[in-house]
Amino acid sequence: MDVSPKRPSGLSPENFVALYGGVYEHSPWVAEAVAAKGLTEADDEPEALSARMSAIVEAAGRERQFALLRLHPELVGRLKVGETLTAESTREQASARLDECSPQEFERFQTLNEAYNARFGFPFIVAVTGMTRADILAAFESRVENTPEDEFRTALDNVHRIARIRLDALARQA
Repeated sequence: MDVSPKRPSGLSPENFVALYGGVYEHSPWVAEAVAAKGLTEADDEPEALSARMSAIVEAAGRERQFALLRLHPELVGRLKVGETLTAESTREQASARLDECSPQEFERFQTLNEAYNARFGFPFIVAVTGMTRADILAAFESRVENTPEDEFRTALDNVHRIARIRLDALARQA
């Protein structure tokens, strides 16, 4: 039996959570809920598994969704004492070269992070894969003006996009 990430249906619930628990940032409860409902061969397709996982998040209620948003790191943010980026977040931010910001870009990210957090109560979340620093800054500057309700939805939609990117990456692993 194949127990690689390409075949979630062949995994025990424990192994599924170990491999897929990080798909949603610091939120293994999503993978746990999927495993508790049972894994099928349909879950071997990232699209189907993504739909199941996002449905769990969508049904979780606003308080748990808000908590999920708050678990995401700031982009180019200052880490709190004892906080580290997940390996996935580190790779994703590096893919957009956020680790190569100029001093001016770094300062702009810090200013936007502070304004965004003050306005919405969670960090700015965007699926950075395929974006440049300029793209990200433009999205940041635009979205900081959103209404709280619109931005909550936009941030949650981006969380789902990030999860799908992570699922696709797991499916490509041998």
